[in-house]
Amino acid sequence: MKTNPAKMRALVQIERAIGHTFADQRLLVRALTHRSFSADHNERLEFLGDSVLNLAVSGLLYQRLESMPEGDLSRVRANMVKQDTLHQLALGLRVADVLRLGDGEARSGGNKRPSILADAVEALIGAVYLDAGYATAEALVHRLFKAVEINPTMQAVAKDPKTELQEWLQGRKMKVPAYRVVATLGAAHRQTFDVECEIPELGLAERGIGGSRRAGEQVAAAAMLTLLKAKKI
Repeated sequence: MKTNPAKMRALVQIERAIGHTFADQRLLVRALTHRSFSADHNERLEFLGDSVLNLAVSGLLYQRLESMPEGDLSRVRANMVKQDTLHQLALGLRVADVLRLGDGEARSGGNKRPSILADAVEALIGAVYLDAGYATAEALVHRLFKAVEINPTMQAVAKDPKTELQEWLQGRKMKVPAYRVVATLGAAHRQTFDVECEIPELGLAERGIGGSRRAGEQVAAAAMLTLLKAKKI
């Protein structure tokens, strides 16, 4: 497998971001390969990673929420491992920079599609499991979810990201965020919208991709919330 220097640097950055250096680099590359690029793609690793992720998060919740009954633990776990959460983790890891996509998928903005990015995170977890065993994969999951708030109220349906972000800012007497469409991608009948969410008072901006302007705003707001929590502002 030939990889250009820029991609190699990006792969090294991924390893640093997840805190694991692969003994078998082929596992890392496969985890980042979409089925549109090659027959040697990441779907089997995604399947494996999904199971490892659920077990690792279950253990984490069992430790953190000692008095919560099984049914509520299941709902909290579902909230934590949903696509939106994994998508935000992928953005933080900059998975989009190293995804291997077929030409058509790349042109249609596949490296910004939440489902593809979320699947790649699960595939990375599966790859780490195969490369170094469960304990290492579990430690990775715990690191990834370190910034994700865990509390009993997660069993309830969460507010949409735009509402949550607006309330967060208003609670700190800041202005509401500004949203703008940076670009539209894809054919007219399958357009996606690249939207920027900006908080001028903090000098912060994040972007998100959605099938509509409003969907893009929600993704951008979610990315901003993740950034704010990571920075502990």
